[in-house]
Amino acid sequence: MDKTTPPAKRYCWEDFPVGRVMALGSTTVAREATLAFAQQFDPQPFHLDDAAAEASLFKRLSASGWHTCAMTMRLMCDGYLNDSSSLGSPGIDELRWLKPVYPGDTISAEMTVLEARVMNSKPHIGLVLSRWRVFNQDGVDVMTMQGWGMFGLRQPEPVPENRT
Repeated sequence: MDKTTPPAKRYCWEDFPVGRVMALGSTTVAREATLAFAQQFDPQPFHLDDAAAEASLFKRLSASGWHTCAMTMRLMCDGYLNDSSSLGSPGIDELRWLKPVYPGDTISAEMTVLEARVMNSKPHIGLVLSRWRVFNQDGVDVMTMQGWGMFGLRQPEPVPENRT
């Protein structure tokens, strides 16, 4: 391999069989990051101010659910996406914030493959339906997501000549 050839990606569509579970690591939620994210993207008082948070349903400063999604995306990138033939995603079908995430919490994520198939119209692209579970240091689920990812195949079938 010469210096201009990128290294082969570790994970291709074939590496995501139905039932596969992947641990994606963990991250500790920093108070400064919680405040910075909320200030820029979700400036609701219970994400920005201790007194307002204490008077809320959360009872103390909590991370935005969108911040939890962003931290989970980082775990996904570090856990498998950046070392894969990922072609993006058409979107998330389901997202649930189950419990608050607080500064000082350590969240972990895991991904389970629910379905995997090759696209009929683009046989060089594999689709993977995944469910991501995010849980805190006590093992309590704080968020779940479900959605599709698109991945290149390691061994794509040749496209028939009469197919466009």
